[in-house]
Amino acid sequence: MKLANEYSPFKAREPEDPVFERTAFTELDTSSGDVAYTSSHPALLLSSTSWTEDEDFSILLKALIEYEKLVVSGQKLPSLVCVITGKGPLKDYYGKQIEQLQLKHVQFCTPWLEAEDYPVLLGSADLGVCLHRSSSGLDLPMKVVDMFGCCLPVCAIYFNCIHELVRHEENGLIFRDACELTSQLKMLFSEFPNADSKLQQFRNYLRQTYQVRWHKNWDQTVLPLLNQLLHRS
Repeated sequence: MKLANEYSPFKAREPEDPVFERTAFTELDTSSGDVAYTSSHPALLLSSTSWTEDEDFSILLKALIEYEKLVVSGQKLPSLVCVITGKGPLKDYYGKQIEQLQLKHVQFCTPWLEAEDYPVLLGSADLGVCLHRSSSGLDLPMKVVDMFGCCLPVCAIYFNCIHELVRHEENGLIFRDACELTSQLKMLFSEFPNADSKLQQFRNYLRQTYQVRWHKNWDQTVLPLLNQLLHRS
């Protein structure tokens, strides 16, 4: 409801109702307190960025233009709300490009979120997109760690070591250009919001994987190595 009060892509499409409080995604029955998805709600696509040259957002915009064409042509795909969070020097540059697109089935939102709101949005999204390319080819994007921590599947652009974090066809997908990303969006959202979809399979895998938290993972992985080193010395 907080985002719906501030950003139009989150506002309800249906007329106001005295019984229900609605956003574009959910409805609250004020008499019972029950919350449910609205019928034919859009899918929520999320990316985060510091809006620098390290991330080429024209790739995402091109992919979403092609996604729009697929929906217009009659493909059974949901509308999208694409949220891109963050601040940075190129935000205005890409903001002007987004304004010029005027897509009917893809809406954009570029908010700056408070720290407590960011993980809530991650946990509510359907798919994350990472456009981070490591200049060194060695550092892994922490935004993907955040997404995985909230069990959000990710499509990530390829660079040398991204496979150490995003395992293709296990917890997400890796793409090399806008064309591949379009194909992945089409495949992942073709069954939306089916509980047996590929997207849900990725999410289930992440839920199982991330049940092992930091301390337990340390005890299982790092501690035995330290013990070996201590015994050698």
